[in-house]
Amino acid sequence: MTVWVGLTGGIGSGKSKAAAEFVALGVPHIDADALSRSLTADNGKALPAILETIGGHVFESEGRLNRAALREEVFRRPQTKAILESLMFPLILQEIRLQQAQYSDKIYGIIDVPLLVENPPFLALVQRVLVIDVEEAAQIERVKQRSGLSEDEIRRIMASQAPRRERLLHADDVIKNDCSLSELAEKVQRLHRFYIHTLKAV
Repeated sequence: MTVWVGLTGGIGSGKSKAAAEFVALGVPHIDADALSRSLTADNGKALPAILETIGGHVFESEGRLNRAALREEVFRRPQTKAILESLMFPLILQEIRLQQAQYSDKIYGIIDVPLLVENPPFLALVQRVLVIDVEEAAQIERVKQRSGLSEDEIRRIMASQAPRRERLLHADDVIKNDCSLSELAEKVQRLHRFYIHTLKAV
């Protein structure tokens, strides 16, 4: 039976870079964000329900979502966020399960979910939790450099995520990403060897 490891970390933690290192090692990788984007792409499976429940004002045209308008709607009306999650989460969970079934012969795989600990239905899909951890000051600086967002904007995003302490309380494994890319790769490789050795017998 494949053991599924939930990969998570706050914004700017380097979670995506860690995921890429696992992929380079041949580990199955399921990306919840990528699935969400595909569901809301042009003529995606989620669009009819979004149109019906949120309205046509968040669409550019029939079958094409206006993502900027949807973000603004979520920002202005918090209840829209709850509505959107109630539509999207079951569809994302369904897609994850379909992909999990394709890797039933593997020792372990990664399910990449930014808001893993915030959402129990996603936690239920994994047997272990791996947190990519970094100091909050480093998170802010990294996001500033890559996105140009202000510190206030970054802190607002961070406030919408689980606190660092809560993520660490859920963690079975932690990679401290206060290092270079090559050192991060080495840490992932060590953990990969540990998983292969210990999860093979599960």
